[in-house]
Amino acid sequence: MEGIALSKNEQAYLDLCRHVLENGTRKSDRTGTGTMSVFGHQMRFDLKDGFPLLTTKRVPFRLIASELIWFINGDTNIRFLLQHNNNIWNEWAFKKWVESDEYTGPDMTDFGIRSLKDEEFKKVYDEQMEIFKKRVLEEDDFAAKYGELGNVYGKQWRAWKTSTGETIDQLKDVIHDIKHNPSSRRLIVSAWNPEDVPTNMALPPCHSLFQFHVADGRLSCQLYQRSADIFLGVPFNIASYALLTHLIAKECGLEAGEFIHTLGDAHIYLNHEEQVRTQLQREPKELPQLVIDPSFTSIFELSLDQLKIEGYDPHPTIKAPIAV
Repeated sequence: MEGIALSKNEQAYLDLCRHVLENGTRKSDRTGTGTMSVFGHQMRFDLKDGFPLLTTKRVPFRLIASELIWFINGDTNIRFLLQHNNNIWNEWAFKKWVESDEYTGPDMTDFGIRSLKDEEFKKVYDEQMEIFKKRVLEEDDFAAKYGELGNVYGKQWRAWKTSTGETIDQLKDVIHDIKHNPSSRRLIVSAWNPEDVPTNMALPPCHSLFQFHVADGRLSCQLYQRSADIFLGVPFNIASYALLTHLIAKECGLEAGEFIHTLGDAHIYLNHEEQVRTQLQREPKELPQLVIDPSFTSIFELSLDQLKIEGYDPHPTIKAPIAV
């Protein structure tokens, strides 16, 4: 039972999974998949007890780290992610291309999907996705038009546009305030921009607002997440914001404190239920440790090779379809 004791941070996530399976309400959703959902839940992760990268299934740290660097850089185009072999945002950009007048490949609309058997559609989909990725990587004009996701996280974090046409670098400002006014209760970064949500984002921000808190030389972070895909998304979100907290704490000369994860609509997609039940049968292992290279000085100069996870020995990956 030692592994479970050492992984008490992970237990908070597993308890959420059980709670939703046992108490969730069945709901329809934007994707048409259907969910089991609860509204309002909170998890706490003490970062001194290990880095909260789930061990009951493999969670790819390098994808999390490269996505976070993408956010930090203020980037909103998937080319950077593809250059780092990160495919987690592809579907939203790909959808824009296959629904455009310029697309001349096989029909990828709902009608086209229904006209093929599952295996046939997957083959066609994969072929068209590879063409799409290659063009984003190699053709500047194509990447600018179809690799762009609009004013998603990076844009709001680093260049929030004001009514006067100026921009606010929320992330830089909050780090300055942590260093110079650590007692502030205004250490907040918001990705939820009501003006941009309806028209200028491929996907409205799910993790919509986060706040820092400094006490006793430790930096803690609380995230409010309006919509939480428990099986696929939440493990990424936990690790991503834990990593962000560690990095900003190090830059500001503080220890990493807690990551508090507050969820609005916390849901398990109906086509993920079997995978969640499989994961719940597994025993948690000891959490890994995050190692940040001594050369690190600022998140705005962060590179992937400055980050490493040690002691990570998870159970195998559990695959599940993404709902777009």
